[in-house]
Amino acid sequence: MNLTTLATCNLNQWALDFEGNLQRIAQSIQLAKAAGAKYRLGPELEISGYGCEDAFLEGDTIRHSWEVLAEILSGDLTDGILCDIGMPVMHQGVRYNGRVLALNGRILLIRPKLILADDGNYREPRWFAAWQHLRTVEAHALPRMIREITGQETVPFGDAAIATRDTVLASETCEELFAVASPHTYLGLDGVEILANGSGSHHELRKLHRRIDLIKNATAKGGGIYLYANQQGCDGGRLYFDGCALIAVNGQVVAQGSQFSPKDVEVVTAVVDLEDVRSYRGSIGSRQVQASATPPVPRILVDFDLTHTPDRAPARPIELRYHTPEEEIAYGPACWLWDYLRRSGMAGFFIPLSGGADSAAVAAQVGIMCQMVVAEVQAGNAQVLADVRRLVGDATYTPTDAAELAGRLLFTAYMGTKNSSKTTRKRAAALAKQIGARHLDMNMDTAVAALTKLFTTLTKKKPQFKVHGGSDAENLALQNIQARLRMVLSYMLAQLLPWVHGRKGSLLVLGTGNVDEALRGYLTKYDCSSADINPIGGISKVDLRRFLGWAAVNKGYSVLLEVVNAAPTAELEPITESYAQLDEVDMGMTYEELSRFGRLRKIERCGPLSMFEKLTAEWNHLPPHEVAEKVKRFFTYYAINRHKATVLTPAYHAESYSPDDNRFDLRQFLYNARWSWQFRRIDQLVAEMERHTANH
Repeated sequence: MNLTTLATCNLNQWALDFEGNLQRIAQSIQLAKAAGAKYRLGPELEISGYGCEDAFLEGDTIRHSWEVLAEILSGDLTDGILCDIGMPVMHQGVRYNGRVLALNGRILLIRPKLILADDGNYREPRWFAAWQHLRTVEAHALPRMIREITGQETVPFGDAAIATRDTVLASETCEELFAVASPHTYLGLDGVEILANGSGSHHELRKLHRRIDLIKNATAKGGGIYLYANQQGCDGGRLYFDGCALIAVNGQVVAQGSQFSPKDVEVVTAVVDLEDVRSYRGSIGSRQVQASATPPVPRILVDFDLTHTPDRAPARPIELRYHTPEEEIAYGPACWLWDYLRRSGMAGFFIPLSGGADSAAVAAQVGIMCQMVVAEVQAGNAQVLADVRRLVGDATYTPTDAAELAGRLLFTAYMGTKNSSKTTRKRAAALAKQIGARHLDMNMDTAVAALTKLFTTLTKKKPQFKVHGGSDAENLALQNIQARLRMVLSYMLAQLLPWVHGRKGSLLVLGTGNVDEALRGYLTKYDCSSADINPIGGISKVDLRRFLGWAAVNKGYSVLLEVVNAAPTAELEPITESYAQLDEVDMGMTYEELSRFGRLRKIERCGPLSMFEKLTAEWNHLPPHEVAEKVKRFFTYYAINRHKATVLTPAYHAESYSPDDNRFDLRQFLYNARWSWQFRRIDQLVAEMERHTANH
């Protein structure tokens, strides 16, 4: 047997937090060494943080990254362990996303990223260039601060492998795993036995299966050991990096880290036998033929042994752990909220709690956050305990009950009017009590009346709701007054409630709009959709309702079952014997239909005509003219309301059809809402289909 102990990790790094990032990197290396590891892999751009974005264009970011690396190299952290560290590097006037491989206080290789991510949430080519010279290295001149520590003038820079006395190791970075022609393919054929991927991969519902399948497949066909490291936490924006560090051998996972965790540092290690790789590869005849003909990758020769005699047996394949979508909605946003709260310096959260599904889901996520925090404190996590004490302003406080902690961190208010129902008011109060939130109950009728009276004084006109004979314009304006007043009151309460309770600071206002309503524009601009952050802004109504049912059963919030069974309603219009406002009736489409429109629009890149063509085949229970009307209605309102996407509250990214125009959905916000050419083509197709049906 040729045994070695390898380590990978999840790190909760923070963009431009060089002090904190250094501490977490150092802790991960120390934990890896304590476990007997001879190699430690870290996440992508772990020194600077992945989410620096245009700060990567600043020379300071690269300078400070070198300063952090100098701290790592000047001590004993890299003694006896090969460390693979992610940071930005400038080489010959070009900025690269790099991996720095260091051992015993010296740099062995700087490996730049070959394939950059440039879709969805990623804009890496805006900040970095891809290394274009496969299987080529150049000399990189080191900064003076590094030369003085290592005694090296230059180090190899490029696409190469590290050859120790007993094995060969090479890095790839994040997107390269997902690429069609991944580097691990030619690296494996050239005899690289240990393949390592330092990644910055974000959470998206139902995405983990694809990532793990790619990791397993990376060595299933040709053998090898594959290590995967990832960021875990809120790096500074809408994304939550969901960890799940892995070690796989010959296509089978032998070690797996957590996907959602409040831990800042999590190290995953495994003892592996290099002979297993050699035996596996030797048994595949076609691989041997291809390997014998593959062009060589440059080797950096290192006088070091990765193999040793560990104190435990080689790791065996494990059963992989996957969260259900309901669990992902619970734990991902909960961890994101925790990171945002503790790093923003705010005193807690405020939620305008309506008794409906969306605000109930957000409140439940905060409650689950409190449950996770209490569990982590009880498990001995000193960092989480320190963060809690700082947030509540009590250096002796130790949380033991999630509801009690929620009473310190979560404030809610039911903002009713004469159009609100007793049922939603009761549900809001019951949910706040189950979670432990400090809850207020109010009527805003006097504030609404004051604004309408002011309007009447100015114009001598008194607007009426539609059920009282008013026009569509009057009806909509009277609804929007209520919605926008809730936003104003939310911010007033968020700023002053801590003061009311003798505490410093103010609260983060949480948004409560889902991704489907944002896509359709079924929200009032600058109402309660306007907030500081929104944990459900990337989650569909369909998934949220499933989450509510799950949380009712699994997290102790039983009142959520009542919420799930209630028809969604904004409660902004008067209720009469013959009329009650319902969201799906207002929108002219169901939430299930809206979710499908969103997926076709964004994921499958459909315009009106191609969406109609797909849905006529898919919705064959409807005649073509009804499908056409639904499609045209969607695109009409999508176009009319697209401007609202420019002011959407920064939302947790969870769904791949998010309409967030800040970065994810880069389409214009001024449309010709008539879609005259497109809709005419749909009408022509409907006529053709109906003629065909009539003739048969």
